[in-house]
Amino acid sequence: MPVGTLATVKGIPQDLLEEIGPEIILSNTYHLYLRPGVETVRRLGGLHGFMSWPRPVLTDSGGFQVFSLSDLRKVREEGVTFRSHLDGSSHFFSPESSMEAQIGLGADIIMAFDECTEHPADARRTRESMELTLRWAARSKKFFEEHKREVQWKEVASSQSPVGSNPGLLAAGDWPLAAEQQLFGIVQGGMDLALRKESAERTIEIGFPGYAIGGLSVGEPRHLTREVVEATLEHLPADKPRYLMGVGTPEEIVEYAAMGIDMMDCVLPTRAARHGLLFTSEGRISIKQARYAQDEAPLDPKCPCRVCQRYSRAYLRHLYAANEVLAQVLNTIHNLSFYLDTMRTVRQAISLGDTPRFPHAAER
Repeated sequence: MPVGTLATVKGIPQDLLEEIGPEIILSNTYHLYLRPGVETVRRLGGLHGFMSWPRPVLTDSGGFQVFSLSDLRKVREEGVTFRSHLDGSSHFFSPESSMEAQIGLGADIIMAFDECTEHPADARRTRESMELTLRWAARSKKFFEEHKREVQWKEVASSQSPVGSNPGLLAAGDWPLAAEQQLFGIVQGGMDLALRKESAERTIEIGFPGYAIGGLSVGEPRHLTREVVEATLEHLPADKPRYLMGVGTPEEIVEYAAMGIDMMDCVLPTRAARHGLLFTSEGRISIKQARYAQDEAPLDPKCPCRVCQRYSRAYLRHLYAANEVLAQVLNTIHNLSFYLDTMRTVRQAISLGDTPRFPHAAER
């Protein structure tokens, strides 16, 4: 899932995003709550209508963002008091208010409000955090079941606007949500495999249509991330979506898909694009390097994306060196295309009964 934190996947407009083919994108409750505000988004058609995106959207509960504020937050049983990173104003998130916000944003998939455990953390801290997340999961589900929005799919033709002369614009009430919003639970437990097992089993007891593995990519070494994911997967039902939050490189997403992960998100393809780091079938390319100044070759000769089919490495290097905005746009289109093509390859391998594998390529 490409990450569209503020109702936008940075560096690419929605029509081009549709063209390269993500089936679902992610937005963030914390950031949208602060700006432009949940009520504004709700009145303008929810996230689908507001950002004119006709495909599914998943919203993170805001728990990880509040966790990352560290000194600007205070956690207690009721919820979390935190200060805005924008202006320092004080706010409060609880499982109930997070559900209310996500329902108002109109997401198709909503995440339970959780506490992300920092790394490293001692056994007592990890246990207390896991227990709090479980209590918050039960509260999230209770509120969600009482207030979830039930709507029907509405087809919106891209060539015919429902609101006048602007093709593709989605009017309030015309956003194409699933027949019923879905709430996923989140497994925590730090790096403790026994707690991960307990968290998974008790989250399943609460009951959700999908389960996420949270609390990773918080500073732990990669081998430990893999160990925790592998151990946790053993205890999650294989017949429901299993979502690994905040991962990863193209190699990692192939590896985790082979292990049984169904959904992943990461800011890496878009963030790396803005810094000139591009993923290709020949390895990673830092397009800012002088070696590409006279390179007439396409970025990736095996890539069918519009960037590789049209522009040379020399031109992409020139745009980046000149600090042209187009550099960020083209780099983003390519990186997202590469990630999504990688996932299509994974799906093809699975459909053929093969194990998905990523070919080794050196960094350049």
